Amino acid sequence: QVQLVESGGGSVQPGGSLRLSCESSRKTYSNAFMGWFRQAPEKEREGVASIYTRVSGGTSYYVDSVKGRFTISQDNAKNTLYLQMDSLKPEDTAMYYCAADPYGSARTAPLNRAGFRYWGRGTQVTVSS
Repeated sequence: QVQLVESGGGSVQPGGSLRLSCESSRKTYSNAFMGWFRQAPEKEREGVASIYTRVSGGTSYYVDSVKGRFTISQDNAKNTLYLQMDSLKPEDTAMYYCAADPYGSARTAPLNRAGFRYWGRGTQVTVSS
């Protein structure tokens, strides 16, 4: 079992920044992949960013719409995953979820929710003027 707790969501104006945190009950590197997903009302949950934790610095993956604006990172000492979100846009508004894949199931599709077994409850991000 892996418990995940997200924090850091909120309301921000377009162009602003937020940093999401996800605290894991297990060492981050004990999960082969960790990721951030989001779901807007009436839309499918989509992969935003994920990281393969078992290499130094991690190997990161991003959906095209956030490349250059979002950065995923991990702090193994704090068992915490982060998502730094800059230059936020209204279309980034969604519930953001942290997810963990302890077994490497996500290796062939690191942004596909099917590979992730454990999920947090989410944190809301709203981008509006």
